[in-house]
Amino acid sequence: MRIGFIGLGNMGAPMARRLLAAGHAVTGYDAAGVEVEGAAAARSAADAAAGSDAVVTMLPDGAIVARVYAEAVPAARPGALFIDCSTVDVASGRAAAAQATAAGLLAVDAPVSGGVAGAAAGTLTFMAGGTAEAFAAAGPLFAAMGARAVHCGTSGAGQAAKICNNLILGVSMIGVCEAFALAEKLGIDPHALYDVVSTSSGACWSVTSYCPLPGVGPSSPADRGYLPGFAAELMLKDLGLGQQAAAETGAATPLADAATALYRAFVADGGRGRDFSAVLPWLRERAREG
Repeated sequence: MRIGFIGLGNMGAPMARRLLAAGHAVTGYDAAGVEVEGAAAARSAADAAAGSDAVVTMLPDGAIVARVYAEAVPAARPGALFIDCSTVDVASGRAAAAQATAAGLLAVDAPVSGGVAGAAAGTLTFMAGGTAEAFAAAGPLFAAMGARAVHCGTSGAGQAAKICNNLILGVSMIGVCEAFALAEKLGIDPHALYDVVSTSSGACWSVTSYCPLPGVGPSSPADRGYLPGFAAELMLKDLGLGQQAAAETGAATPLADAATALYRAFVADGGRGRDFSAVLPWLRERAREG
């Protein structure tokens, strides 16, 4: 397929490389001038979309998605497929899809889970919203870039699922970090605690796949000086989207409220640019309040 890929940042670039490796012809565009080896370089978002069978976007927020769609949708050929892998609010996801479908295009909102490592390895999970026809058309591209794609419902459902998933992740990572910090003060060997928790009722992805303590469990950003994987400010952004959705729907989210406040404090206190699991060393330095 001929694919226009717009947004070649930490996630977009390795995803574009996976498409190239699968034999697709990729034309890339990034506002910062980033290029991917093997991909043709477009001059604009419209240039990337023109003549493409599919357009994949991986962008920072809903406002940028709206601007890119305003430029790229009119340039697309009839019947082209638009896949937005950005993580944005549900309303922005639905608005982008509506703009594309109104122009006679197929549209899927498909945010991802798996981080930079998953993008590079092709093991991402896609959470997709859109029609069955659009989801089926996107299947070969999901297969090239990831390991799993779940059709969550109509337009916007992918964004809703991502918001809920990362609400769980943000809350669980703080719980894991608190437990390991407490264990350290209690004199418990962290390896022993990992062996207990990873095979007991406290087991979760934040322990078994992404343990926040260096040298414990499988390799994670903690073993690389907390270089992100998934930056703390991005976790804060996603928790903020969850807070917005909760306010709009009247949902009670007390633990997510607390996690958002903690990540906001962490990002403001040196956490920006560090992995979200670096909340562990930050917690170590905080005295108990009250």
